[in-house]
Amino acid sequence: MSSKKIVKIGDVMIGGGNPIVIQSMTNVNPLDENALINQIKALENEGCQIIRLAVPSMEAAEIFGRIKRSVEIPMVADIHFDYRLAIEAINQGADKIRINPGNIGSRENLEKVVNAAKNRQIPIRVGVNSGSLEKDIVMKRGCVDAEGLAESALRNLKLIEDMGYDNLVVSLKSSDVKMNYEAHKLVASMTEHPIHIGITEAGTVKSGKLKSAVGLGSLILAGVGDTMRVSLTADPIEEVRFAKDILYSIGLRKDRVNLVSCPTCGRTKINLEKLANDVEHALEKEGIHDPITVAVMGCVVNGPGEAKEADYGLAGGDGKGIIFSKGEVIKIVKEEDLLEELLSIIRRDRDLLK
Repeated sequence: MSSKKIVKIGDVMIGGGNPIVIQSMTNVNPLDENALINQIKALENEGCQIIRLAVPSMEAAEIFGRIKRSVEIPMVADIHFDYRLAIEAINQGADKIRINPGNIGSRENLEKVVNAAKNRQIPIRVGVNSGSLEKDIVMKRGCVDAEGLAESALRNLKLIEDMGYDNLVVSLKSSDVKMNYEAHKLVASMTEHPIHIGITEAGTVKSGKLKSAVGLGSLILAGVGDTMRVSLTADPIEEVRFAKDILYSIGLRKDRVNLVSCPTCGRTKINLEKLANDVEHALEKEGIHDPITVAVMGCVVNGPGEAKEADYGLAGGDGKGIIFSKGEVIKIVKEEDLLEELLSIIRRDRDLLK
């Protein structure tokens, strides 16, 4: 159900079966040029692929332009209320603008923005939010719901399409995970425009990650979403890291070790929690980010069978343990030597592949 249309944002392609792209947004003062550049570079280094900046004033738009000329990452201008800011951001080199047609002003002013985007052939992200749903839709439906969100998104897309422009991305967000899911599914079945997915106002790192994992993960598994942002009340670095975690957990990224470990039971005769954490930390310290599966199991008898697909694994109990690969035992060692023996075998195999 991923969108069929392809939209280009800077040099990044979204939609049309391209990999899901990770976005974030700066949260420092939009007039502090140095702070913005530092945060943008930090986000880019973390793996952010598109960055969005709030543009609340003409001064901010000018700063946006200067930053745009000094960084490589595609930049999106986030505009509310004043159509002139959107036009100025476009003139300053924005790779995309994000607007809510419902709060940008009259149809005449919206058309001015659309024409400016059309002249530079940059996409417009049409964003609707459950907190600012049009009054007529709320009155008609009697509440804010998924159908109302979908209606608003499709209405606003059509408004711009009728102005002769279809270089569009759509987003519709709610902090209600179920409503968010249902609204996205509706829109995905009714448009071919790329869809930006997210859970708005998701919350703190703890609650926001939980909502995002459920809300974004379920959409991606359903085939919905071409670009994504995890929205957290936190450093945006956390947003990018967790977005990567979600994509990795679903199997859409293969840039790290897949560590699996059993949940322990009454048969466990080893401090498995400590061992699993030690393995995870050791692999990270060694800089091993290969797309391999490493299993840490608590039962020597069943470990290799339960984790037979693992590239490498260990299992221990009663003072001894085994190292195994693809379900076959490689070595029997003392419990205290399990970690180093595992690392030694992984290092050996990596050296052979060089």
